[in-house]
Amino acid sequence: MPIHDWTRVPSGLFHHFHQDWTIDIARTLNQGRLPNGLSALVEQRSGPKETDILTVETRMPPQRAGQGEGDGLLTLERPVTRIMRRTTVEIYAIRANRVVVKHHLGRIVAVIEIVSPGNKDSRAALRDFVDKTIDFLRQGIHLLIVDLFPPTPRDPLGIHKVIWDEIIEEPFAFPAGKDRILASYETGGERAAYVEPVAADDFLPDMPLFLAGGMHVKVPLEPTYQSAWHACPRELRLAVETGVMPEPDAEGD
Repeated sequence: MPIHDWTRVPSGLFHHFHQDWTIDIARTLNQGRLPNGLSALVEQRSGPKETDILTVETRMPPQRAGQGEGDGLLTLERPVTRIMRRTTVEIYAIRANRVVVKHHLGRIVAVIEIVSPGNKDSRAALRDFVDKTIDFLRQGIHLLIVDLFPPTPRDPLGIHKVIWDEIIEEPFAFPAGKDRILASYETGGERAAYVEPVAADDFLPDMPLFLAGGMHVKVPLEPTYQSAWHACPRELRLAVETGVMPEPDAEGD
């Protein structure tokens, strides 16, 4: 099912959808895609500007592929995306203070974030999002960011460009007809970004989620998107597909 144009409807409807989507992603990762000792959990965030976060946590270092039953679908092969960036330049921006809530299963090793309109609706909101992302990378936490919304005046070249400029400033341009971004960030001694520009009406590719240096699993974005979409109320789906919100009931009806 191609990506829908979620700009047609109020932000609250997308919020409902991506709550379900994060749950579907976590459920799918937990069904044999992750190595032993790793669990995908949905962590509720507070505040209107926060995304839902899918957190992958572990008690132990990730296992190497091929260590027996339950190894999941971990691979050492480099992902192939349309755009790939790599640098060893240090991030010098001052690390923002934040409260990190750790699950009892252990330390966070990777995070999936689905961007909401509220993350880009002001300079302050975008700054908060970028600061949080850089903070994760500085802590050695790998990230996968899914942004199904077009650029705004605050991220005219997309959210990846804003994030990567905090690490190293490099030219970036969307391919013709593509204005949404999927970006996977690997961190450690070297930081790498695997970027896949997409458009509304495209099918979502699987994207890598790194669990340790050089090791990642594929996140099945398309089937989980479909699952969450088909679980949405019919009126919500019609509104997204047509861009027409239902007429409110007349008073007294």
